[in-house]
Amino acid sequence: MKYFLVLLCLCVTTVKAQTTKTRFVTDDIEHFWQAYDKITSTRDSLKQLQYLQTLFLDKGTPGLAAIREARRYTPQSYLEVINRYPAFWASVRPNMLAAAKHATEIEKGVDKLKTLYPGLKPATVYFTVGAFRTPGTILDGNVLIGSEMALGDAQTVSTEFPPALGYFKNYLATNPSKEIVFLNVHEYVHTQQKTGENHDLLTQCLYEGVAEFVATLTLQKPSPSPAIAYGQAHADAVKAAFISDMFSPWYVNWLYNNTENPFQTRDLGYYIGYAIAEKYYQAAADKKPAVKTLIELDFEDPYLIEEFIDKTGFFGQSLEDLRAGFDLKRPRVTGLREFENDSEGIPSATSSITINFSEPLDRDYRSTGYGPSGTLRFPEITGIEMSKDGKSVTYYLRLEPNRKYQFVLEQGYRNARAIPLMPYLVQFSTGD
Repeated sequence: MKYFLVLLCLCVTTVKAQTTKTRFVTDDIEHFWQAYDKITSTRDSLKQLQYLQTLFLDKGTPGLAAIREARRYTPQSYLEVINRYPAFWASVRPNMLAAAKHATEIEKGVDKLKTLYPGLKPATVYFTVGAFRTPGTILDGNVLIGSEMALGDAQTVSTEFPPALGYFKNYLATNPSKEIVFLNVHEYVHTQQKTGENHDLLTQCLYEGVAEFVATLTLQKPSPSPAIAYGQAHADAVKAAFISDMFSPWYVNWLYNNTENPFQTRDLGYYIGYAIAEKYYQAAADKKPAVKTLIELDFEDPYLIEEFIDKTGFFGQSLEDLRAGFDLKRPRVTGLREFENDSEGIPSATSSITINFSEPLDRDYRSTGYGPSGTLRFPEITGIEMSKDGKSVTYYLRLEPNRKYQFVLEQGYRNARAIPLMPYLVQFSTGD
């Protein structure tokens, strides 16, 4: 295996130096192209799968396993993009095979980050290969670069792409390979952060924005993201629109999205988080501890994050007040069609319950959970059907006599803007 070992030195006295090792691994790229050449030499789908498995996947580094896990890449994911976009692959191949040349410049960027944040922990940087779902991410404290995206440039052929890959076409137009150091520093910051799961939109935007802002401080250059430039030029409008969505558990229109939003700019949530981090940093009297605070924010603690954002004064109102306003505008259940909620003595022959909403909901999303009694009072649900207008949902049930039942319509139900339904407990009891 070819590893590129880089010594990052931070002088802490005139005599001693503290050293951090960053390992760069590019083996997956070589294995990918060995598999690619064999795959494209035949139209036999079984042989293609065999070549992919034996020459690429089976030889994969831990980075390949990690990026596949993080972005749910299957063997078919790879075969589909290999077979559909030959001109793209031919044009990006030289850039991918030259990945190792970036090691030294990335080393310098990480060295600068360590100067800014002396507590930096080492991470391995894997230049691996994905199937168009991320140019860079992290897992288990390592940086994972999707080289097919991150090493593309404006000359990379994108004419084969369908509209669904418009985000990738736009990304290539920004010359991502020229910003490979910035991307790596951004992702390296993520390896230092404490993060949990199931963030609301606001928290996730801060998580991304901190990494973006710290990367700009580290490299002393503006973010290459069009979202940051657009947000800075339209700050008031972007903030006002964001306030309407900020507590949603869904990231649509703000993160990891295409340009199909009111501003025609993807990933504007990065700007929101960036601007919050920037406001905190600018107000701090001592800048180095401020960087430490930003990087070490505990994203597993929503109360701490809320307190931090409130202290910046970024939104001009407390998050508690803004959340109350957000909740007032959320879709709600207005009632049950067959009987009132909390009714007793419902005929056990009842086979369906229709629940009405205050506004149309997205017919593609729904979520049903247990009530306070858990599985004990959860009914047997045989089907769930949204109405054509999205203003109601029908649950098909098998009920037993003399039973109490509960289930919850959860915030997986949402409207077209991804504003979640206020959770609603349905409960009733049957008679003889």
